[in-house]
Amino acid sequence: MHAATDAAGVSIPAEYADIWEDDFGVRGWKLDLPGRGADVIAATPYTGERIPTSVFVHDIVDHHLCGFALSGYTDEAGALIQLAERTGSDPVPDFVQIIDEDLLTGAFESDDWRELLPASLMAVVEAASDSRAGMAQLRAQWGDGVLRALWLAGFVATGWGLAAGAREAWGRHGLDYARRAATARALQRLFERVDATVLDQGWVRARGVFRVAPAGVGFRFEEPAAGRDEYLPITDD
Repeated sequence: MHAATDAAGVSIPAEYADIWEDDFGVRGWKLDLPGRGADVIAATPYTGERIPTSVFVHDIVDHHLCGFALSGYTDEAGALIQLAERTGSDPVPDFVQIIDEDLLTGAFESDDWRELLPASLMAVVEAASDSRAGMAQLRAQWGDGVLRALWLAGFVATGWGLAAGAREAWGRHGLDYARRAATARALQRLFERVDATVLDQGWVRARGVFRVAPAGVGFRFEEPAAGRDEYLPITDD
């Protein structure tokens, strides 16, 4: 399915499974959007300790509404900068996790890693027999500390450079970019209600559509029980 935009906001399809048949096998929700990569894990309303909204809300507010895909290093760079701006959180730990798990080892999930590394070092990786061997060569030459700092600089510079485009994307949806934080809080409360419904009903699968408009957010179940609506206004509290 595709998200739809009109003068009153944007509709975003989502699907739920009590156990997803993917590499993660967990309970939760995923946005049903084109380009959703296999690395997108299902999410629940859990907010963690540092950020008052869930990963699922991050996927809507900081990825999709900003024009960023759910997968890819440059899109994640842009989305994490947006998340940091609206919540005051530090994006560095998330960037470092990606660097240590994927990039330092050469286990690249997408080809856009090249946009985050200086050209001279990128050439070393590309000249090697494979990406893992290339990164091993760089680690032996420069050490993990220097390479981690260079990857981190690439993430921050890339994410910062994409900020203007994120603002424009919200405008194309007819939404107020300045109210991103309030929109995210309303979506978090709504998501908690929607997730509680599937648990209360004991559903193993569900589908529906989130609606983000200037004045409020909503959700309508389509399967297995069509027509169950939830709505919350966006407030600045």
